[in-house]
Amino acid sequence: MDLIDALFDLSASKPHPIITIDGPAGAGKTTLASHIRNGLHSRLTTSLIHMDDLYNGWRDPFGQPFIDSLAKITSSHIAGNACEIPQYDWAASSYGASKIYQPTQLLILEGVGSSSSQIREKVCASIWIEINPDDGLQRVLTRDGVAIAEEMTEWLKTQAAFFAAEQSAESADFALTT
Repeated sequence: MDLIDALFDLSASKPHPIITIDGPAGAGKTTLASHIRNGLHSRLTTSLIHMDDLYNGWRDPFGQPFIDSLAKITSSHIAGNACEIPQYDWAASSYGASKIYQPTQLLILEGVGSSSSQIREKVCASIWIEINPDDGLQRVLTRDGVAIAEEMTEWLKTQAAFFAAEQSAESADFALTT
């Protein structure tokens, strides 16, 4: 059985299932999320939400606004309701316009912190992707540009502390290595 089939079986066992894809920056979470969404789209209507839209910037990415957004998104999804969430505008360094997320059969949350302990009991499957931190940093800088090198260096420390406190890797249902 491959990962897509396993995720479909887990998703079919719950009403309004949620899958999280978590791991360090640069590990390939967005790519995997797209593959999973494409692999399941013929069987389930699927929404994909990127955590980059929810973080509270570089300095407090996993603070209360992030946790509140995750809680609202997951609760609304489980109830089968739409929800409106402010989106972080990285260029303006503040929250900007809100986005309305419509209910679907499956919700995929992708990004650092997506498997937060605050929502873990609502998730039917969590995936952790591991990567060497130096390799992850290099992948991010190649993708997003070296202009964010200073911010990313701090981000790596922030995400490591968050992962340790949350026991993110240890709590995952599936573990992959990039």
